[in-house]
Amino acid sequence: MAFLPDGRLLISEREGRLRIADANGQLSAPLDNVPPVRAEGQGGLLDVALHPQYADNGWIYISYSQLRSDGDSFTAIARGQLEGNALTNVKLIYQGPSDDFSGHAHHYGSRIIFDADNYLFFSVGDRGQRPEAQLLTTANGKIHRLHDDGRIPEDNPFVGRDDALPTIWSYGHRNPQGLAIHPQTGEIWETEHGPRGGDELNRIVKGENFGWPAITYGINYNGTPITYKTHGEGMLQPHYYWLPSIGVCAIEFYEGDAFSRWRDNLLVASLAFGRLHRLQLEEGRVLHDEIVFESGRLRDIETGPDGLVYLALEKPGRIVRLVPAD
Repeated sequence: MAFLPDGRLLISEREGRLRIADANGQLSAPLDNVPPVRAEGQGGLLDVALHPQYADNGWIYISYSQLRSDGDSFTAIARGQLEGNALTNVKLIYQGPSDDFSGHAHHYGSRIIFDADNYLFFSVGDRGQRPEAQLLTTANGKIHRLHDDGRIPEDNPFVGRDDALPTIWSYGHRNPQGLAIHPQTGEIWETEHGPRGGDELNRIVKGENFGWPAITYGINYNGTPITYKTHGEGMLQPHYYWLPSIGVCAIEFYEGDAFSRWRDNLLVASLAFGRLHRLQLEEGRVLHDEIVFESGRLRDIETGPDGLVYLALEKPGRIVRLVPAD
């Protein structure tokens, strides 16, 4: 979800539809000219985000599973502008390396955020190819950084190396489905799915290795170990992790006024239990983890221009709005 300046809400649907909900919750017809997606497994139309200077340039960004003619797919980023009920000037600004396209239909990531300098960060999962999260020659299992038009920043950590992709910002991630900028520090925070156990909350650091699959607090879904290591030399530890897994998804630092006691707290979506968690952070430590809402699978979180919290739920698909109890 992403709020337009006029208060309408852009909503992406996995099957490849991008719609707009008005202030009364009425949905538009699907927008025209949205790029085709591979709507299979965990793939489809994924995140939608506005450029920080949207009021001036009108750029809307989407992430999606780009389908190749041979049936393989990979996470892609495109941008376009809204005109009537269509996207115009649509341009692909990122697609994965040809060798990284895969027939697997899971672990695409993918979130899009912008920092204060208008750099675009987005996540890509390991696509089920675990070892590739540790390889700098593949885009799998990484956080990437671009200019807003898709150019590669010269100060990315691996620019100029023949053995690394220049878009990479950090690596060693399993399936990152949450990205957010801390409103006070400007730090990038990320959530990623563990396997069976070990969902993580990480503070992303330029050029660092976050360990997957060499280290993890989780195990295989059949109960067998992935590794016996939870720590590794040169690999960063999560700031927080969940055992059992909560199916961690979107995150949002709350900056509104409606829930004044939540200001600067981190809201965390759970797919497995359909819960909204509220985390209090202090100097990078999680002081408190509270469940504040429980319903269906919780996919996305957005703070509205009214300061209220909007949640995207699955099965059945609906958008709900949280209001203060008093």
